[in-house]
Amino acid sequence: MNLLLLALTIVMISGCASGPYIDTRYTSISQDSRVQFLILHYTAGDFPVSLKTLTQGPVSSHYLVDDATAGIYRLVDENRRAYHAGESYWKGSTRLNASSIGIEIVNPGYRDTPEGRIWFDFPESQISAVLELVKKIVVEHEIKPERILAHSDIAPQRKVDPGPRFPWKRLADAGLIPWPNAGQVALNQIQFERQLPDIAWFQRKLAEYGFAVPQSALLDDETRKVITVFQMKYRPARFDGTPDSETAALLEVLTTMQMPAFKKVQPVSRIESTTVRSGNSNG
Repeated sequence: MNLLLLALTIVMISGCASGPYIDTRYTSISQDSRVQFLILHYTAGDFPVSLKTLTQGPVSSHYLVDDATAGIYRLVDENRRAYHAGESYWKGSTRLNASSIGIEIVNPGYRDTPEGRIWFDFPESQISAVLELVKKIVVEHEIKPERILAHSDIAPQRKVDPGPRFPWKRLADAGLIPWPNAGQVALNQIQFERQLPDIAWFQRKLAEYGFAVPQSALLDDETRKVITVFQMKYRPARFDGTPDSETAALLEVLTTMQMPAFKKVQPVSRIESTTVRSGNSNG
């Protein structure tokens, strides 16, 4: 008995020295990851500038994917908040920094010329690395397909990244995000060519899909910006902010289709702890 009391006393003393003893034998079934969203960006700069900005400035992201080497750099642990989303909104959720993982993809974005704006492509090796990283994060946090988003989705009034050259269809083909059925879009487009919905319809549909968009029934600058980023994602061949029949058909299909439930996509084995580098890596 004296030995038992001595053991308890030692446990209590050691507990007081290092903090309270916490019993972890029981686990609640009502829980999920704090990470609910995955946001994709482009850096609008080269790798050295992007790395310096994201590690030494007031903005940050969890990951940075290089364009030259397709290297993946972890800059912020996933269990900590990075400052990549800024003022943001999606389907009623705001301030998405607290509930998201951010991936910055090294890409210049665009260059304005006298002939017009030129957008830059993403190297194939870089896109492959991004796909592998997205799969890894989605599996680990069970992120819903409709919550894998562009920075422009959650902040359409001030952001356009990752831009019209980012291949969202590749993510859809990998089972990561929902995508409108081309046949259904074509059928709906025929109907909308006969009678195009009014601006109020477009605003309602864009809001239903998830965007923060005015409900003014006017084709104002804010509404045009939302239409533009929607078109960049689903119809990158033309993204002029015009509410036309094809845009209406895409919206109709996307807002009436049943969103896929989370499914465990098979992560590619290349992404392991050794391939995700820390922010101070020289490689």
